[in-house]
Amino acid sequence: MSVVKINVLTVSEEMRSELERRFSGRAGLVESADGFEHFELLRPVDGTDRYLVYTRWRSEEDFKKWTESQAFQRGHAEAAKDAEAAGHGHGHGHGGPAASNAELWSFEVIQSAEPKPKEG
Repeated sequence: MSVVKINVLTVSEEMRSELERRFSGRAGLVESADGFEHFELLRPVDGTDRYLVYTRWRSEEDFKKWTESQAFQRGHAEAAKDAEAAGHGHGHGHGGPAASNAELWSFEVIQSAEPKPKEG
């Protein structure tokens, strides 16, 4: 079965729109990765400051290949470059992070469900 990776990003109120802009700018990069199955960027709505970046992969190996790929590196570099140009840099030479903390959670999918087609 599939592997799920959830990147948990702690994002201050003032950096939320920047984080979302950066992800929007990277749209389309992951979709062509071998073994990629699904992506969602989840915005917090219940008072927390943690965004969830949900991706599902065919295997752990496919995810690892993606994180080592040129497309992955390019996506992060372009987002940082855009942030620097927009004045959101922190003097690190890479535009600075939009998140103040990140954790990577890993799961194996052991059960899933899809909506049943409605009979008509």
